[in-house]
Amino acid sequence: MTPVPGVLFLCVHNAGRSQMGAAWMRHLGGDSVRVFSAGSAPGEAVNPSAVEAMDEVGIDISGERPQRLTDEMLDAVDVVVTMGCGDACPVLPGKRYLDWPLEDPAGQGVEMVRQLRDQVEAKVRGLLAEFTAAGAP
Repeated sequence: MTPVPGVLFLCVHNAGRSQMGAAWMRHLGGDSVRVFSAGSAPGEAVNPSAVEAMDEVGIDISGERPQRLTDEMLDAVDVVVTMGCGDACPVLPGKRYLDWPLEDPAGQGVEMVRQLRDQVEAKVRGLLAEFTAAGAP
């Protein structure tokens, strides 16, 4: 039996990119993956443009709240996906790190965030395909 991989989506404010990444992973991966989302300096709320863009594809993130990165989250995952948090993202041995340099949606309208949403979806689909092909993270 293959263990269920854990993935942490990490950005500075945990209000846009990482929220969308986690939502796509939960939506597409279901029970085949454990998903976490956090920020190094969490914002007050999820970006309204991200909420709107995800709602357009049937994924509701309106109830999500930015979370601060914890050691427990890092311990619980195999893969850490950083999304523009630079030096604020910790690097721990034994974890696989992927850096997805995606534009920050802060202050952007829904038109820009739609493009970002689609980029995140494609990257999440690629990561899920790797899990399927390898049978593990």
